[in-house]
Amino acid sequence: PVQILTYLDGMVKVEETDLKPRVGFLYPVLTHNISVFINATREHDSGQYMCTVNVVDDDSGTGKNIGVINLTVLVPPASPACQLHGNPTVGANVTLSCASEKGKPSPAYQWQRTAPTLQVFFPPAQDRARGTLKLTNLSLEMSGLYVCMAENRAGSAKCSIVLEV
Repeated sequence: PVQILTYLDGMVKVEETDLKPRVGFLYPVLTHNISVFINATREHDSGQYMCTVNVVDDDSGTGKNIGVINLTVLVPPASPACQLHGNPTVGANVTLSCASEKGKPSPAYQWQRTAPTLQVFFPPAQDRARGTLKLTNLSLEMSGLYVCMAENRAGSAKCSIVLEV
């Protein structure tokens, strides 16, 4: 394991990693609270962090001086791309797709038509995990502005597409 911060004999040593300019102790070490902060978190900061405290001349039970915590850095969805698949003619079937390159956890997608009238969609026409919306037996009335929202716990982003039947 990589040691990020080491406190020994009154000195704080910071390892040469990309965390170096972004990490430090939250409180003066003499307070015995060795909580750390990480500024400007990045997705690859995710992982398991272990705190080890070694007390000189302490031979008591092993394992009591180690604490482990898992960090998951959430990433809001990137602006998704909306696409039309198929030939939008009367009576035909088309699929609208929506995909976001980034997002942790994986975004869920929600399609709706906003103009000329609001319309929401449900399975099986809409697949919230894949971001697809299947429109069947097209009619002129199905023309309009379709908006896709990509959403996870970290945020949301949207794209839109105009369907002209």
